[in-house]
Amino acid sequence: MSRLDESARGVYVIAVTPFTDSGDLDLPSTDRMVGFYEERGATGLTVLGIMGEAPKLTAAESAAFVKRVVARTRVPVVVGVSSPGFAPMKELAAAVMDLGAAGVMVAPPSNLRTDDQIYAYFEGVAETLGDIPFVLQDYPLITGVQIATSTILKIVKNLPTCVMLKHEDWPGLNKITALRAASDRGDRRISILCGNGGLFLPEEMSRGADGAMTGFAYPEMMAGVVAAAAAGDTERAHDIFDAYLPLARYEQQPVFGLLVRKYVLAKRGAIGSAALRRPGGKLSAADVADVERLLARQERRLKEIG
Repeated sequence: MSRLDESARGVYVIAVTPFTDSGDLDLPSTDRMVGFYEERGATGLTVLGIMGEAPKLTAAESAAFVKRVVARTRVPVVVGVSSPGFAPMKELAAAVMDLGAAGVMVAPPSNLRTDDQIYAYFEGVAETLGDIPFVLQDYPLITGVQIATSTILKIVKNLPTCVMLKHEDWPGLNKITALRAASDRGDRRISILCGNGGLFLPEEMSRGADGAMTGFAYPEMMAGVVAAAAAGDTERAHDIFDAYLPLARYEQQPVFGLLVRKYVLAKRGAIGSAALRRPGGKLSAADVADVERLLARQERRLKEIG
């Protein structure tokens, strides 16, 4: 498997972690899920992310899951290795790269406050990881860390193993514009893939993003939007997005949204069970009714746009 680099584009789906109803890691479902994502336009996969229930896995389970995904897929795999401490980060990163991962993803710990602290942390990340390419995850709604555009530019300039920004600032469209303006002036250009469930994907593509790195029960929505935007058909990108927006909005609810995503993925046959590993939760009958209504309306809208 080739290593991740600055040219990455398309849709890197944030994969769920399949479990059985009893809470065991479901590796047969993992095979099915990988095929499902690829068939619907994924150009990469990201595992052990925030929506992948990574903290609920043992170290052995994490390794087994990554090994199974890499063995099954034909696309690059990025693995989340975020940690406040560099020793566990280095150990996990080395292990997943040995298993065939293309690169790793790192989010800043929540105790960072100043630009200097943030830069020093990622300088330490680059030193710790050596030649392993990494994705800088900018997700202040979860991490509480606000990374200024100037700090990202400094990281990009001085740390060549940072090859991608996972952009999840909200609002953050002007950050994409500023980063692309800098590369247009001659600064080093890295890949920008965007998160937040794809809620702003058409606008992000118009600002210069290279695609999406996020989860959604219909990855074909993201693939369609990215393809239409890349072809210059902005209206088509918005039409595709609009058809899926009500479900994407519903799925974006914190914590609860993963229950919705897994329910729909199980309904679509991508995974065997919609179960979250404990502590988790379950959808109520009223929740399921909401989702089914959204799915029915989505199907009608898709028939309208063709």
